[in-house]
Amino acid sequence: MKEMKKFFLLILWTVSAFCTVQAQSVTVEATIDSLQILIGEQARVRLQVALDADQRALFPVYQDTLVQGVEIVEMAKPDTQLLNGGKRAVITQEYVITSFDSALYYLPPMEVEVNGRRYPSKALALKVYSVLVDTLHPDQFFGPKSVMDAPFAWEDWYVAMACALFFAPLLWLMLYLVKRIRDNQPIIRKVKVEPKLPPHQLAMQTIERIKSEKIWQQGESKEYYTQLTDAIRTYIKERFGFNAMEMTSTEIIDHLLQVKDREAIADLKELFLTADLVKFAKHLPMMNENDANLVNAIDFINDTKEEPDPNAKTEPTEITIIEQRPLRTKVLLGVGIAALAVALVGSLVYMAVQLYNYFA
Repeated sequence: MKEMKKFFLLILWTVSAFCTVQAQSVTVEATIDSLQILIGEQARVRLQVALDADQRALFPVYQDTLVQGVEIVEMAKPDTQLLNGGKRAVITQEYVITSFDSALYYLPPMEVEVNGRRYPSKALALKVYSVLVDTLHPDQFFGPKSVMDAPFAWEDWYVAMACALFFAPLLWLMLYLVKRIRDNQPIIRKVKVEPKLPPHQLAMQTIERIKSEKIWQQGESKEYYTQLTDAIRTYIKERFGFNAMEMTSTEIIDHLLQVKDREAIADLKELFLTADLVKFAKHLPMMNENDANLVNAIDFINDTKEEPDPNAKTEPTEITIIEQRPLRTKVLLGVGIAALAVALVGSLVYMAVQLYNYFA
């Protein structure tokens, strides 16, 4: 019999301890930041629940009054704070309340539901005082004050002054663009063209460049002879008037024999022959052969050049170029005019509003 009593006592103790642990795992606390307020003032009621992180809490939801005479102005969103490495949580819910009747209000316990079980907080109290009025001196009561004019501040007029300052330049610029787009006149430009150098001078400049680069010393014989013969072909085209650039070496020599003596063309023929061997037969000329062909090109130019008149003065030629105004320019002018018009209208409206508000 004694053993049965001990067994039942053990079961009761275990259940009691389990209930105590469960009860201690959830705590609900309600506080108010001000126990006394005047009519129309506000107070904050904070409802805080501590529970395990895996538990779910449901806070009480009120419509517009907490109790009769106490109104709820605002209900903030719950704020959650994790503790003990995320095992425990503290959830806080705030209610902003007010009252317009002077009295001592009893705020009943606020219940929080956790996993289907309700946990009440402690009750609160709120004392609402009315504003003291001195009825013995009614002459000290004054009606509402008249509207006072705000003091003048330059900071309020900076934008308006900037609009007025830039109004005239923007207006002038818009009128100028309107005139430009209305006249639709072509664009006239005058260009000074320097007189063209004689063919032999241009050819000698090219040969001097080829000579200074010395590309044959880098094993670029083909490139060297290509540049050298192109310079001679260009000179022949400008000097004698036939398209030597599109002719073979033999055809060039045949044309030259009709207008020049054979002695002047003999060295040129040797140059063209060596150039053809290098370009088409992969011939590798010696260094003295490269130098000799360069000299041959220079001698041919000197023997066949046309001396200019020493008394003639070369002056730049002025050429007048007339161009129609492109569509892109017209579009840009139109966009610029529209943007300036919007800016001007906006400035006028802003200044008018500022002046109206100031003198109204």
